[in-house]
Amino acid sequence: MQPELESRVARKLMLRIIPFVMLLYFVSFLDRVNVGFAAMTMNKAIGLSPTAFGFGGGLFFIGYFLFEVPSNLILHRVGARIWIARVMVTWGIVSAASAFVTGPTSFYGLRFVLGVAEAGFFPGIILYLSLWFPGKQRAAAAAWFMAAAPISTAIGSPISGAIMQFMDGTGGMRGWQWLFLLEGVPSVLVGLLVFVLLPNGPKTAKWLTQPERDLVVRRVEEDHAAQKDLGQKHSLADAFKDGRVWALSIVYFCGVVCFYAVNFWMPTIIQELGVDKKDFLKVGLLSMIPWGAAAIAMVVWGDHSDKTGERRWHSAGGLLLALAGMLLLVAVGKSPVSAMLALTMITVGLLSWVATFWSLPTAFLSGTAAAAGIAWINSVGNLGGYAGPMAIGWVRDQLHSTDVAFYSLAAIALLGALIILFLRGTERRAALTPAQAPGT
Repeated sequence: MQPELESRVARKLMLRIIPFVMLLYFVSFLDRVNVGFAAMTMNKAIGLSPTAFGFGGGLFFIGYFLFEVPSNLILHRVGARIWIARVMVTWGIVSAASAFVTGPTSFYGLRFVLGVAEAGFFPGIILYLSLWFPGKQRAAAAAWFMAAAPISTAIGSPISGAIMQFMDGTGGMRGWQWLFLLEGVPSVLVGLLVFVLLPNGPKTAKWLTQPERDLVVRRVEEDHAAQKDLGQKHSLADAFKDGRVWALSIVYFCGVVCFYAVNFWMPTIIQELGVDKKDFLKVGLLSMIPWGAAAIAMVVWGDHSDKTGERRWHSAGGLLLALAGMLLLVAVGKSPVSAMLALTMITVGLLSWVATFWSLPTAFLSGTAAAAGIAWINSVGNLGGYAGPMAIGWVRDQLHSTDVAFYSLAAIALLGALIILFLRGTERRAALTPAQAPGT
């Protein structure tokens, strides 16, 4: 009976929890897509240089950094349903308001406020998944959740391009304005759904029977008990005293610098491969190739990591693949086919890296330490979202080329990979049975 019960519970969790949190992240990432597309006409319309756009785009992550840990601690106290709903509704409103920016100052201000509004969402969901999935299943669950990012980018890119191209001039508004307005509304609507549908944890999940709830709670509690037995970190102070938290913050910073540098500038890079300056839809369709490949790769990568129990080489290997793609992108210049291959290698590598990265801190953190540690790693790392777009914008302004920027990004990816490979104490211990494993 027990194997049948465990199989049924695993199936229910994958069908009930994962698609819903994927929807949340899908909507979240639409904003990361639309600002890159908006830049193709918005920058000229409101007087943004490449440096100014990179600076403004990156200000989002300053607000994110400042409010990430407090937001995740509030979520830990009040529950996911209320707090995630609040996060999504407020960021949807701010994102839609970006349609009415009139110059650099208003663009800067709204990007900062958007980061404040969204702070706590990603680490909150990572923490939320740890309430449902034991360590041995967590990388696959996280990989499915995070697959929503490239799926959102792959689907959102042609939608963004179509809005830019076909809504331009409607109602006296430019295409980039409609882009912000239309893609901000879903966040508000889905945020209201969260308040109605998202249980705070397995104990309040009405779609689980009592034996199923007991099983989920028991498996997670066994994880936490095993972590205590191995001297794992649980308190707020523990998170900040552990050198592994700081090392993983640097790793996450390295990966995020690379990711957002490519994410923010990819539409412009693709447009410069010879696409008609007004054919925004074609830019969107071409953007689907690297992001679609990344969505598939990260799920396969995360599943393989769970099956083998190996984490560090899976995570570091993703960064090394992205590094190779960056070097190839510089080498091939404006060659369309080769450049698209290089962009695909970059996205596949970066998304495969992050699919297994979050299994590393949850191997030695739990309780309040997990809430704070995950949020701290995410907030420090996301400062890379400021540095990456800013660096490419500055280099484009100064040198009228992105080659130096991509060489620098390759070096940063190498640094992150080396830290992962030399950092110990972030994997499942081989001597433990799966039921005893503290985390993955």
